[in-house]
Amino acid sequence: MPNIKSAEKRVRATERKRLRNKSARTMCKTNITKAERLIFMGDVSAAQEAVAVAINSLDKAAEKGVIHPNNAARRKSRLMKKFNQLQALAPTPAPTRAKPKAKAKPKAKAKPKTKAAEAKAKAKPKATKAKPKTKEAKPKAKATKAKTKKAEKSPEKLDSEG
Repeated sequence: MPNIKSAEKRVRATERKRLRNKSARTMCKTNITKAERLIFMGDVSAAQEAVAVAINSLDKAAEKGVIHPNNAARRKSRLMKKFNQLQALAPTPAPTRAKPKAKAKPKAKAKPKTKAAEAKAKAKPKATKAKPKTKEAKPKAKATKAKTKKAEKSPEKLDSEG
């Protein structure tokens, strides 16, 4: 038993966290067990929903820090491996022939109304992503100039005084 006040406090805090994490751990284990049971029964559609719920609960537990992210990834991988084996064994329904769709005509691009707009469209294609502007770059440059000016002035003051 701890006999230092801070150690006693850590024991109380650890117990609170353990109780809080216990429900998340139990939920993960329950969801995984349900999903595995459905996988072994061979019910593909129900197993798919159960696997999604189990993966979601594992992600939440990892995000909250209840389990390590690698632990969650390992469990999800094992569960998906079992589910994929079930899907491989399950008989696939025979493909039905659907009527071919009529080919859609390609849409014409909108033409600029004026020659100036046309020239602008040719000159600058639209950018896909805007580059983020850094606000820190400009103040740093000013700060370095200010420091160099002070450094230049200080020797002159010392020479004129002495």
